[in-house]
Amino acid sequence: MIRLIGYFFGIGAFLLLGVAGAAALYLGVVTKDLPDYEVLAKYSPPVTTRFHAGNGALMAEYARERRLYLPIQAIPDRVKAAFISAEDKNFYQHPGVDITGLARAIAVNLQNFGSGRRPVGASTITQQVAKNFLLSSDQTIDRKVKEAILSFRIEQAYSKDRILELYLNEIFFGLNSYGIAGAALTYFDKSVTELTIAETAYLAALPKGPANYHPFRKTEAAIERRNWVIDRMVEN
Repeated sequence: MIRLIGYFFGIGAFLLLGVAGAAALYLGVVTKDLPDYEVLAKYSPPVTTRFHAGNGALMAEYARERRLYLPIQAIPDRVKAAFISAEDKNFYQHPGVDITGLARAIAVNLQNFGSGRRPVGASTITQQVAKNFLLSSDQTIDRKVKEAILSFRIEQAYSKDRILELYLNEIFFGLNSYGIAGAALTYFDKSVTELTIAETAYLAALPKGPANYHPFRKTEAAIERRNWVIDRMVEN
């Protein structure tokens, strides 16, 4: 009996070593051509050029991407809270990948399999920074693995506030607006500091798919998603 147990233990150990070796080989292949995440330190996005009259009145704006860059210190806490609640509630706790959120998403997707419901994602804000700045949007295993590895490295190199600053200034909000400051002007003709909680929650709903929550063409969906973000803010 002991010999049989030892036999199965040996087979198990051999298989485990084989899996570990294959995983190490795969990771070696995937990581050999990873983008340089240090370019994030020199991030300089295209911003809107604005012309003012002598009395300070705005005369014209020119931009390929309507964006005004804001340092994290200039972004109100309620705006940060809205996006963290909508996108990554454990942002300040996880090391780049939210293992708990990932496990929850897998469980929900397995439960909803075959129901026609849209799959639940588990990408953190850090993973979205890695994808938006350094990778493509290809829905492949290789890309997701690279995204996770880069996320761990980004978290080691930069502060949480710096990562959130990059995210809030880069993301697309629809209507040719990029970054939270540009979106506030486009949708509400306000500065970020003037946004109400409802307006902030609506903007936080947009990164998942601006066309899905268009304020005029998809009004009901926009209001529903905005209210969902407010509920998450209350909960968190």
